[in-house]
Amino acid sequence: MIRHALLATGMAFLFAAPVMASQVKPITQEDPDVVDVAKTPVTDLNIDKKEIPAILLQAQARPYSLTGLGRCSALVSEVSALDDVLGPDLDLPEEERARISAGRVAKTVVGSFIPFRGLIREVSGANDHDRKVRAAIQAGLARRGFLKGAGQAKGCAYPARPASRKEVSEYMAERQAEEDAKSSEDKSAQEATKD
Repeated sequence: MIRHALLATGMAFLFAAPVMASQVKPITQEDPDVVDVAKTPVTDLNIDKKEIPAILLQAQARPYSLTGLGRCSALVSEVSALDDVLGPDLDLPEEERARISAGRVAKTVVGSFIPFRGLIREVSGANDHDRKVRAAIQAGLARRGFLKGAGQAKGCAYPARPASRKEVSEYMAERQAEEDAKSSEDKSAQEATKD
């Protein structure tokens, strides 16, 4: 039974791999999609590791270095690169990170079919790799905060300093426009399938 479940999950992963390759999401996004659910057994065996982005490895090596970042444009570039990897900073409104999602439920269900999952993850090194990923994320968050403080002291523009109320409002308006566009696309797709 478990063998069949693992085989089915592996097949789902193979078919979902092309979709995964075209999607880029911040490393901190914890809302699993179909690909993440399908990869659960492979991840538990530490066969498919979450890559640690180079910028986070650099943040671990030198979290408080300002070498090469004497200009505001360099700070903006570095903070933007960290934003791309880490997702929105705390100066922007918190997204629905703690909500229950179908992806989280499905990943939990798939994981529950794996006997001795905790032991397997520890022996395979998957838990150790997860700890390394979390440490890299913490270093990236610390570096981004440090750089924003340095940018604010220099009088740099956002995102090399914390967001102002105006910038938060602009961010929220942009996010709402994206959601409206996606909702409109979904509605059009539903109407096209009805015809």
